Amino acid sequence: LVWTGDTASSLLPASPAPSSVTPPIPLAAHATQADGPPTHPQPPTAERRQLTVLFCDLVDSTALAGRLDPEDLRPIIRAYQDCCAGIVARLDGFICRYIGDGILIYFGYPRAHEDDAERAVRASLDIVQSVSRLTVSGDMKLQVRIGITTGLVVVGELIGSGVSQEVAAIGDAPNIAARLQSMAQPD
Repeated sequence: LVWTGDTASSLLPASPAPSSVTPPIPLAAHATQADGPPTHPQPPTAERRQLTVLFCDLVDSTALAGRLDPEDLRPIIRAYQDCCAGIVARLDGFICRYIGDGILIYFGYPRAHEDDAERAVRASLDIVQSVSRLTVSGDMKLQVRIGITTGLVVVGELIGSGVSQEVAAIGDAPNIAARLQSMAQPD
């Protein structure tokens, strides 16, 4: 926010000469500790970088949703998401977004590592193994499809608002990872 009031305001000292123009003063310059932080912090700066994108999706979730009551399906989806999130966190990945039973994951943002592509592959192998061990009632076995790609993106800009806010990665990598996932065989 920028203050653009007149120069006679009590927030600013009187200008030395009536003909001089006082430039706008950022609102944060007037904040005191009692005022707290500004209400509209600056969004992170987007930057160009190499990013490994992993897209993971639960196989046959539509059929599973048709066979189970939503209250019975909810803990299954939650167990799958928690399983994936734990593995991603252990390998320093970043879950960008949950899309139903799909998960969009970045390796190389917000922290880049020389081995981000390897971390993504390790995560996918661990996810396949761990999800297959999740217990589901009856004869159901959970499986996932995963697509991974590395490419140049612009990442870091927050898009959306409220609970829909996410970190955008603009470039081919997220689209290619989603396409590879849709073509992959289960597990």
